[in-house]
Amino acid sequence: MRMLLIEDNDELAEMVMDRFLAEGHAIDREADGAMADALLVHSHFDLLILDINLPGLQGTEVLRRLRARGDRTPVLILTARSEIDDRISGLDLGADDYVVKPIDFRELAARARALVRRRSGQAANQFIAGGLVYDRAAKCATLNGVDLQLRSRDVQLLEAFLGSLGRVLSKEEVADRLYTFEETPTLNAVEQAVVRLRRKLEGSPLRLRTIRGLGYIADVRD
Repeated sequence: MRMLLIEDNDELAEMVMDRFLAEGHAIDREADGAMADALLVHSHFDLLILDINLPGLQGTEVLRRLRARGDRTPVLILTARSEIDDRISGLDLGADDYVVKPIDFRELAARARALVRRRSGQAANQFIAGGLVYDRAAKCATLNGVDLQLRSRDVQLLEAFLGSLGRVLSKEEVADRLYTFEETPTLNAVEQAVVRLRRKLEGSPLRLRTIRGLGYIADVRD
């Protein structure tokens, strides 16, 4: 999952980022609402975690502008327990869910997974295809009961493909899903990551096919 955290509290932001990085997600952070708004004009994420009270531009205005551009990225807003009006405003402006501060990080992670599942039309935490089972909460996959021993990058890549079944992803799109702005991946690194995951999925119904000149497509064999 590629995420953007928009939060000006350094301590809280560090804890949130550590949590999601430990789970194998790619997460970037902006502390200023105006800078976040400018970034979101040309960059896309699987999920936004958005604080309401921000310098530069309030979180509600960042959200309003996002939706006005037709961007349907799931948005999870962070609010203080007493800020009921902020929660109502955020939901009315198009937020998908909210978490109340102080944050329970298990709840935050669970709500994030739920929003991304909902966007891809999947209701359950588990993806099952024949003998292949992938558990999004546990970040593990088994094939016929055998653990595939996925690394963090394997998990990110698998989730990117599962969220785009039947759709071609260019190498650039795959890179955007896997790496933060602080990382400098090469397209060769993307290709190597796909090859490694493809090997681990050998014998499963999930295929990762290379479409020459276009990128990759994941599908499930009957």
